[in-house]
Amino acid sequence: MNRLASDRRRRLFLLGIDVDSTGGSQRVLHTLAQGFAERGHAVELIGIRPSPRPHSYIADPAYRRTTLYRAPAAPSWRADSLAERLSPARLWSARAERRERQRARTLLARRFAGTPENGTGYVIAGSPWAAVWLESVARPAHVRAIGQYHESFHQARASVNLELILRHYPALEKSLFLSEPDAAEFRRRRLPNAGVMPNPLPFVSSAPAPLDGRRVGAVGRLEPVKRLDRLLDAFAAVAIEHPGWELHFFGDGPQEPELRARADRLGVGDRVRFRGTVRDMAAAYRELSLVALTSEREGRPMALAEASAAGVPCVSFDLSGGVRELVVHGRTGTLVPQGGTAAFAAALGELMGDGPARERYGRAAREHVAPLALPAVLDRWEALFEEIDR
Repeated sequence: MNRLASDRRRRLFLLGIDVDSTGGSQRVLHTLAQGFAERGHAVELIGIRPSPRPHSYIADPAYRRTTLYRAPAAPSWRADSLAERLSPARLWSARAERRERQRARTLLARRFAGTPENGTGYVIAGSPWAAVWLESVARPAHVRAIGQYHESFHQARASVNLELILRHYPALEKSLFLSEPDAAEFRRRRLPNAGVMPNPLPFVSSAPAPLDGRRVGAVGRLEPVKRLDRLLDAFAAVAIEHPGWELHFFGDGPQEPELRARADRLGVGDRVRFRGTVRDMAAAYRELSLVALTSEREGRPMALAEASAAGVPCVSFDLSGGVRELVVHGRTGTLVPQGGTAAFAAALGELMGDGPARERYGRAAREHVAPLALPAVLDRWEALFEEIDR
């Protein structure tokens, strides 16, 4: 544990919309909060909304947890008529929502106001919507703000996030993105304070995975953007040539029934395992010999970083600069042109049949992601705080 001198300890707030659901960005926030706290900082992880299905990331957290709203967000609703929109029940609900929003903002302002004036505080907004929220709340001048974005520039451009970042992040002390190519894209759009901060690995694997389990793994929510249908198609295309191999899905989500049915139609239902949410992912990676990623879009996916840290080579679509920084084609894994399911199947089958290549890639992958270990990333954060302080 790296304890800080008292004059270097800071009060840190990590702010997210929903910080307790299962997801890569949520895991990063908890990992950072625990790491900062263990270094001696006073840390508070703040979720704007509680999760409808909370997940526990840290068994014994050293940081404070606060949730601003008292209930999860209600399902989106749209009136079919003016009468429905002006109904007493709807008007009462809208007033209650406004009161709850004001209560949440007041609570957040009070948290910031508790930062001593003779010290320095930082609030890290973990998403564009968190930055929007931050802008609506009174904040003392000595509590400085940093914005993060956990996805790629490509993802931002395809959503409202690009507009939100360009509108709200310039007023912050720093805007942080996961890869240099992404930060460069935002600079080209005249975001003056764009920088790079990678996400830390949530665990350190003491020994590499043995790579003898004949299992391909996919890690993440079972939702449409992950395009796990393409992974099933690719696995089914090469499974007959590689008896004994299985495909394991780690995560839950709304697409599980559809994916189960698709696996049965493809004739590989008996070789596909749905593992659900797994608490010990470090142990799960040790079961695998390959990790596959077939998403529609990704920024810098934690599954690729975590697999590499465990010494498991990856096959991934070439989705972003962040993916290319994590997987070095031909050295730590294989990158496939985006969307080419047949090419993905060929790459997957090649590594399924080549044990020496898997071992070579796995060793190189562990070395490649070593700078993402939590102590190294915390050092980068503390250097950034000192730079801003100056």
